[in-house]
Amino acid sequence: MPYVSVKGVDLHYRVDGPAGADNAVGAPVVDAAAATASGAPWLVLSNSLGSDLSMWTAQLAAFATHYRVLRYDTRGHGHSAAPAGSYTIEQLTGDVIGLLDELHIERAHFCGISMGGLTGVALAARYPDRVNRVVLSNTAAKIGSDEVWGPRADRARNEGMAALAGAVLPRWFTADFIEREPLMFAQIRDVFVHTHGEGYASNCDALRVADLRGETHNILAPALVITGTHDLAATPAQGQELAESIRGARYLELDASHISNLERVGEFNGAVLDFLGQA
Repeated sequence: MPYVSVKGVDLHYRVDGPAGADNAVGAPVVDAAAATASGAPWLVLSNSLGSDLSMWTAQLAAFATHYRVLRYDTRGHGHSAAPAGSYTIEQLTGDVIGLLDELHIERAHFCGISMGGLTGVALAARYPDRVNRVVLSNTAAKIGSDEVWGPRADRARNEGMAALAGAVLPRWFTADFIEREPLMFAQIRDVFVHTHGEGYASNCDALRVADLRGETHNILAPALVITGTHDLAATPAQGQELAESIRGARYLELDASHISNLERVGEFNGAVLDFLGQA
């Protein structure tokens, strides 16, 4: 499995791309136009809390037709390292920048969901020279509160991830979807319960203190904000607030709950490709 080390933290990643394109990692890419000329533009996908890079499997066939798709496991998730201690949004964004640097990717589109979306907010606001276009899905500039993240982190550390599954996962999808797609829900649950408990809790710590509401006006990249009508974790109202705080941002609401890229695959994929200019 491919890894890069960013400030001593091993991050697991995967690259997928168009058939016949030069998908080798390591050749310098100056910007999106140069990437198009030399192969294909880069698109980075960032997972939600309690998942891993496999959550983007339903997007690969569509996205990798046009882009070099770089997926990675956020620290504390999947096959990436879970260093001890509370994490910060600065570390989460620093991991992405370090990953791009190690792979010699100068600029990329970025698409993140939930925690990955919050990472995208910080990236676009703080590193405008590294982000071409940004998709912020099922997220907000401030997600949750101390009352949410503190007890959840404690429970992950003390009781394990299985103890959280019954309360957290039903909020990710509508009841109709869970009944209609039991195998997919089982796969998502399997990833969740095997997420590193300390790593999950450390990311909860990052979400507990991250408040980017004062930074969204710094986002200059074209932005698409996607919400789910039934999302209780990052509500449509929060998504609208986020979109309105970013100059020129597009807003899209899907008939879904929190993990809209899986609940509404076709609509999600079409909206992202249209926004990125590859519909």
